[in-house]
Amino acid sequence: MLVLCLDCGATNVRAMIVDDRGRIVGKASQPNSTKPGDENPGYHIWDADRILAQLSACAREALATVDASQVKAVTITTFGVDGALVDEKGSLLYPVISWKCPRTAEIMKRIGDYIPQDKLNALSGVGEFAFNTIYKLVWLKENRPELLDRAHAWLFISNILAHRLTGVMATDRTMAGTSQLTDLRTGNFSDEILQAIGVRKELFPPIVNAGKTIGALTPEAAANLGLPASGIPVVSTGHDTQFAVFGSGAEKNQPVLSSGTWEILMVRAEKADLGAADYAAGATAEYDSDPALLNPGLQWIASGIIEWVKSTCYQGANYDTMDEEAAAIAPGSDGVRLIPNFLPSDPMPGSIEGLILGRTRGHIYRAAMEALTYRLKTRLARLESVGGFKAASLLLVGGGARNKIWTQMRADVLGMPILVSKVSESTVLGASMFAFSGAGIYPSPEAARTAFGIEYDTYLPGAQQADYATLAASMHDA
Repeated sequence: MLVLCLDCGATNVRAMIVDDRGRIVGKASQPNSTKPGDENPGYHIWDADRILAQLSACAREALATVDASQVKAVTITTFGVDGALVDEKGSLLYPVISWKCPRTAEIMKRIGDYIPQDKLNALSGVGEFAFNTIYKLVWLKENRPELLDRAHAWLFISNILAHRLTGVMATDRTMAGTSQLTDLRTGNFSDEILQAIGVRKELFPPIVNAGKTIGALTPEAAANLGLPASGIPVVSTGHDTQFAVFGSGAEKNQPVLSSGTWEILMVRAEKADLGAADYAAGATAEYDSDPALLNPGLQWIASGIIEWVKSTCYQGANYDTMDEEAAAIAPGSDGVRLIPNFLPSDPMPGSIEGLILGRTRGHIYRAAMEALTYRLKTRLARLESVGGFKAASLLLVGGGARNKIWTQMRADVLGMPILVSKVSESTVLGASMFAFSGAGIYPSPEAARTAFGIEYDTYLPGAQQADYATLAASMHDA
């Protein structure tokens, strides 16, 4: 038995066929990218029609290698926050504004004209990010108010795709939790927030929990995907981060670090107690795939900085060379320190300190990894406080997990085991666990996860743990 997972990412769209033992038995992908907006070439929008056509083509290619009659469910996972206003037929009234689009930054700066930022944070639990859904809706209200009057619904991008497949309008719960429009206490859209920005609550279709069926594939959708029969359930998943966490094998109070261009540190917890200092540090809280849990978390740019070091200092070299040079340098990088503030929104710019004759590019590379690891240490301490737990280990997924030097450094600096998931597709597998449950193949997503089996490589604190403990006072991230 199989499920089809449609995975819409910012750089690629993919179709993955997963069997009931967690093996990916078919896959295909195509590149994805934003388009410039009509009003301003600096704007970024997503072409939903093109994305669906690409996903359908990927599905047909992936299904050609398996017995398509064995597909028992379809599910869709995407990046969060983005969506669009639609009419009664589900046609878009305005393109999907991308999380990459700069137009909402100014809206966030003056959201206090509608609702105080601290109240918005406290109600929603979601941190201050200019790409949040609320700022897109306020932009539309200020610039295209007639569209809000005409709109039948707001659909997140996963639900736009689901509607095209089923004809049913719904809201994936994990997508709603990224919007800064919901109430952290109730798990539903906030009357107070929506009234403050002048948006009708009726715009949001019913929330569907992960693992529940949104609707059934229409004959046209089944044919486009390359499936031999209609009526196959489309099972709700939604925001990719939540399913990466679940697919990694994380249980309650097990922090997970998804390490890529950005690092996202998140935990499945019963509570999320955030204050002003937490929001200022970039903390947020989203809805877990389990309605009984929340996902407090923090994020910061990480491998993006490593890539900058590579392109600036190691042109033509590979990561093996970089790692060899970094491994030959002692903890503390001989006094070289990198301040990893590389974003325009950072309160102070980044810098490299301690460069003297004799210091090399290897020192800069190691200093970058050390700086990011100490940032992880302080963020984990904050996450423990917000989530009310004490970590015994850290679970690591994503591309950054392949860097053995960096992973061992994390174990040494944190003073705890780092468990590196051997699952290379934790988002897709996590979503498929809910799809198998929704199709009745397994009694629960947890049962599917047990059947799949999750294995880890373990990095224990080593000989350099004591060195980093000594350096901690001068190496910490503010």
